[in-house]
This record gives sequence, structure tokens and C-alpha cells, in this order.
Amino acid sequence: MWTNVQFTGSLAPSASQRWFTWGWPAAWHVVWYMVPTSPRAGAPQVDWDVSVERANDTQAAYWITVTNLTTSPVTFEGRYAVLS
Repeated sequence: MWTNVQFTGSLAPSASQRWFTWGWPAAWHVVWYMVPTSPRAGAPQVDWDVSVERANDTQAAYWITVTNLTTSPVTFEGRYAVLS
């Protein structure tokens, strides 16, 4: 397994945004997760949802929607881990 940062983002209070990434080997098991980079103790800052598209016989595309759960701006990293 290895982990890497695919993208960084910032969201206004209570906002959502969608990211698209493509060309991933369909045989890979990819797990996506978001990590806030703006400190704020006491409650979750972001939530995310991942949708997958089989682009062709060998490639997959990911549609990642990130939502700011706070009433303040938030910055974050979109990270992934390849499990296989």
C-alpha cells in the first residue's frame, strides 16, 4: 500500500465542490480520503463522497464531492491509497 496527495482544496462555509480524476488502472483498489489542513478542534470539518466510473476496459475515473461541515472556511488535502 502507498499513499499520496492527489489534490488540495478550499471550501467556503457549508459549501460543496466536486473533483474529477481519471486514468486510474481499473485493477487497482483505490481508497480516497480527505484530511483538513486548517486546524479546528472539537468537530468534524469535512465529509466526502466518492463515485466511480468505469471509463473503458482498463481504466476507472473517480468523482469526489467534498463538503465543508463548518461555518468557517476550510482547507484540505485529497489523499488516496492504493491497496492492490
